[in-house]
Amino acid sequence: MLQPNASPAPFLSVPGTPGTPSSVKHISQEDVGYTSFTFAGKKAQAARVEERLRSNGFIPEPLVASETTWFYDALGIDEGYFKLESVDTVADHIESLYGAKVQAHAAHQDYLEIKLEKESENGAVFIYTSPPGVSLTDGPQYEQLIDTKYLDNSDANGVAWRLESYRAAGAVSSSSPVAQQLRCYFVSKCSFANPPPPKSNAGEKDEQASKPVDIKTVADQVFLEKATENTLEIYQSVMDEALKRMGPVVTAYEVDGTRERRVVIGYKQGGTKRFFSALSDLYHSYNFYSTRKYVETFTNGITIISLYLLPLSGPPVEANVLQIIKEASLIYVLPTNPLFDGDSKLTVQEAAYAYSGWIFAQHFLNRLGPAYAALKNILDEQDTAQAAVLSDIRARFRQETFTRASILECLQSYPEIIRLLYISFAMTHYYSVYTPNQLMPTLSYARLKTGTVLNNDELLATIKKTVLNKHDAQILESFVTFNKAILKTNFFTPTKVAISYRLDPSFLPASEYPTPAYGLFLVVGNEFRGFHLRMKDVARGGIRIVQSRNREAYSTSTLKVNQRNLFDENYGLASTQALKNKDIPEGGSKGVILPDIGASPRLVFEKYVDSIIDLLLPGHSPGIKEQVVDLYKKEEILFFGPDEGTADMMDWAATHARNRGAPWWKSFSTGKTASTHGGIPHDAFGMTSLSVRAYSTGIYRMLGLKEEEVTKVQTGGPDGDLGSNEILLSKDKTIAIIDGSGTIHDPAGLDRTELVRLARGRKMISEFDISKLGKEGYRVLVDDRDLVLPSGEVVADGTDFRNGAHFRYKADILVPCGGRPESVNITNVQKLWDSEGVANFKYLVEGANLFVTQPARLALEKKGVVLFRDSSANKGGVTSSSLEVLAGMSLSDAEFLDLMTSPDGEDSFSDFYLNYTRNIQQIISANATAEFNTIWREHEISGRAYTLISDDLSQSLIKLQNDLEESSLYDNEKMRRAVMARAIPRSLVEQVGLDTILERLPHTYAHSIFSSYVASRYIYTNGLGASLVDFYTFLTSLS
Repeated sequence: MLQPNASPAPFLSVPGTPGTPSSVKHISQEDVGYTSFTFAGKKAQAARVEERLRSNGFIPEPLVASETTWFYDALGIDEGYFKLESVDTVADHIESLYGAKVQAHAAHQDYLEIKLEKESENGAVFIYTSPPGVSLTDGPQYEQLIDTKYLDNSDANGVAWRLESYRAAGAVSSSSPVAQQLRCYFVSKCSFANPPPPKSNAGEKDEQASKPVDIKTVADQVFLEKATENTLEIYQSVMDEALKRMGPVVTAYEVDGTRERRVVIGYKQGGTKRFFSALSDLYHSYNFYSTRKYVETFTNGITIISLYLLPLSGPPVEANVLQIIKEASLIYVLPTNPLFDGDSKLTVQEAAYAYSGWIFAQHFLNRLGPAYAALKNILDEQDTAQAAVLSDIRARFRQETFTRASILECLQSYPEIIRLLYISFAMTHYYSVYTPNQLMPTLSYARLKTGTVLNNDELLATIKKTVLNKHDAQILESFVTFNKAILKTNFFTPTKVAISYRLDPSFLPASEYPTPAYGLFLVVGNEFRGFHLRMKDVARGGIRIVQSRNREAYSTSTLKVNQRNLFDENYGLASTQALKNKDIPEGGSKGVILPDIGASPRLVFEKYVDSIIDLLLPGHSPGIKEQVVDLYKKEEILFFGPDEGTADMMDWAATHARNRGAPWWKSFSTGKTASTHGGIPHDAFGMTSLSVRAYSTGIYRMLGLKEEEVTKVQTGGPDGDLGSNEILLSKDKTIAIIDGSGTIHDPAGLDRTELVRLARGRKMISEFDISKLGKEGYRVLVDDRDLVLPSGEVVADGTDFRNGAHFRYKADILVPCGGRPESVNITNVQKLWDSEGVANFKYLVEGANLFVTQPARLALEKKGVVLFRDSSANKGGVTSSSLEVLAGMSLSDAEFLDLMTSPDGEDSFSDFYLNYTRNIQQIISANATAEFNTIWREHEISGRAYTLISDDLSQSLIKLQNDLEESSLYDNEKMRRAVMARAIPRSLVEQVGLDTILERLPHTYAHSIFSSYVASRYIYTNGLGASLVDFYTFLTSLS
């Protein structure tokens, strides 16, 4: 529960972060960090092993003693190995090494490769030949194995692991004592001193984050036995900081009187993958190697890694140590970057930049070009067949021109060009007011300054001169476009969980994206990518997680691939949202997140949100959140709402924004839990359904139909917000429902009592009592195979049946309340009419966003279908969310928590809250009815398609609203007060007072409220063809 006087979580420096006197602290040479383990039975074990070797007879008798002594004493293997292994295992390993020596001698090789491994349910041991300072790309890859099999899956609430790794002091080969040494890894299952605490729920996560904990109460027992007091103090400090932030805590220590440097990294478990192995590539790139490495898991969700580093030769270069500290955050963000590995020709920062550009190029290379534009001009998109051909060609162009693999291959082929592009980026966006301890934008600032800095024209000329392959040249030229578009980025922020870029979207080609966008964010993470697009400055919309059920849906070149279509879906949703938001102050926006297969949806959402907040708040925490170069130079506030996959994440977003110190946290997200976070849930109050219902009942009213006699097909089941409320509010005869679990159909009408039961319980149709179906009724679930229907038809695959079920049935009305975008498109719309051209449905009210494409809508209207599109019908939810935002900005923190939350549960909401939600319901119904009447009236006059009238109405409202925002009409105090008193819900004005509300609202937001109210009321009252005289008369009536 949020507390009125709770202050945002502080951002403090820790030892080893910029902002302290020195980024590298000091440790006494006497402090070994971890105490060494001594195996008292080592000598006795060696004697038994020698006996076993003699009895085996594989090693010649005269060599048995020397081979045993060499293995036990000369190689420098940690004594923990001998403690863990049996006599038989050690003997086997010695015989394996002897065999390797014989083979090496026969092949005249001076290099001896050693590879020993053993795994059990309680741990693992890996020993192999490891040249210092080199990442072996063709070796056994034990570190990657340890990451994926053990460390990445380490969970204090399940099975947790710790790791100790040592570089043996002895040489494998006497002729090359430095180049060949053994690396030992010991993985063991944790045994905690105290049992792990129960997991906190998502809503409590940030509330609990800053609470300190004694490291001794959450640590593994072996760690507590071996760690020195100084190590415990260092780990405690790192743990305290790691609990307060999402990103990693990195600190370094110089061991007095030695060349050794120790790097300690703390982070929250599950925040990254394959981090441990990627760190090796990082310090190897700066000519360091490790003598010891430790990974500790703690029951409070923190993991700490310690690296004991030495330079390959000479004294350590302190600038390199600092770069390892800072670039660890980029490794944390992108540990599996294919552009940075042991053989990489790019630095960490260059590779991270190139990875970001790789994502950008996949989405924004102009894949259509002049040939498509010429074809589009020739074909008639109003003709269904020709529009289908054009749609298919467009999809193929998008897939086949620039593939992910071809773009990556290009980037790997031109590291010098990438370096030049990176330098141009870094010299623009690296914050230039720095101290010697701050992050430098490449290997060293001196190196960057000596690099060639080219402007955009020079970069394009260099690419043209150097890259002869036109395909590759276009890819690299897109990086110049990327650089030009970046207005700000958190790339150089020391602590981050994903890389975010605020882009100027003016680079989007008008031929593909005809409606200009206002602001674009690109977010790049290791296990996801995401966009946020808004169509005007003050805008709001939902954040959608696009789940891929399998690898094929994610990345293969099918016609509908999530990865390729991600931004196009974002643009379509944001554009539709803009049309839908015509009644409210905020323009349209939308966010989309595409997780990789197996990635945690909640984790990628949290990373997405946190990295965007990095660019909304000024950096004020040295070493954690630094100031960024801001070419946008204006304050930005985004408003997030729930969408597919994020409905239960809005509480976290608001709480996290508050803990980050955002003054707008109350309005940052909508759809929050009502009792604890003051949200106004759409489902509980039927907000979205109220507008959809206004269109359905409007049709019945205008045509004199009795709803009880109307047959209906509904997509989106009783488990969803829109689907459940459509059932609860309607009185029709529903003959079919299609949802995520399958399809249910009864030509006599589905039992309404049973449907209401499911809707109130938010259950899928898989829970429908099939005994209540008529004799011709049936249910087909997605997992069904070879199911026989009452007609005798055999359903081979339930999922395929479900996906096409909306084409099977005939009814009076189709009300989509769920389903994927473009479920009805120009290539399949003909399935919605019979061989004689008679449509399956007389009416269609598009409750689900983008369920029908625009060409398909027009094709249906040509068949006589009365169709009201999503941007008109599905706008109740956005109105509710807008007014939820308004309450958050109008109320102080204390007022908000007092009036909008209910600590004792949903039965104890304040009178203000209940009155305010009733006001919102009234506004939604009034706006929907007013727009329906306007569209119907315009259709009666002109005969134009309802879809086109809806679009014209939305565009006219948006244009008039924009014109009013540019005018000085808002400066007229009498007019302003008269309009704002009408536009703001009465209960809010009565509670806070109009003057106080106007003082608290940001000027741009208040101006948008004024403009949207005037524009909508004028056009709904006077229609699309009203004159300037009508507008003057209307304004006079307002004031």
